[in-house]
Amino acid sequence: MIILGEVLGLFSAKEGESGLPRPKKETLFLRAGYGIEGDKFAGRKLNQSVMIVGTKAYNLAKSKGVLLEYGSLGENILFDFDPHEFAMGTKLKIGESAIIKITKNCTICKHLAIFDEKLPKILEFHRGVYCKIIESGEIKAGDRVTLAWWGNCFINKYLISKDF
Repeated sequence: MIILGEVLGLFSAKEGESGLPRPKKETLFLRAGYGIEGDKFAGRKLNQSVMIVGTKAYNLAKSKGVLLEYGSLGENILFDFDPHEFAMGTKLKIGESAIIKITKNCTICKHLAIFDEKLPKILEFHRGVYCKIIESGEIKAGDRVTLAWWGNCFINKYLISKDF
């Protein structure tokens, strides 16, 4: 088992709620083929049903003088590692049973400029990534995140070959 880090925070908005930051949650139930239970985007765009962000995005904004509270980037899950270090197709296991697959880089929304007009440019390549839920499960802050599958796409500081 390759431990990548842990969940630092969970965020989700219900139908009818809008704006950022997203409301903080104690737990989230990730349902394969549906999305996050109770989330306003559940059942739509299944390849983008979860958005994950690492603290690197917040630290990058802070280094440029933009202070943000967690949840401000629209993430559902905040990790203590950078999900941008992994290629599309990488699968991450969260907690006991939930598995998500990285599917797409998140595009920068102009609405992030409500915090600072520089923010969309600062986070152009570091806002977060979208994921599809592969295996259902309930997750909570503090859950361990491990590598479930990496194929030919494992890179950077983890330095594991595809034959591991």
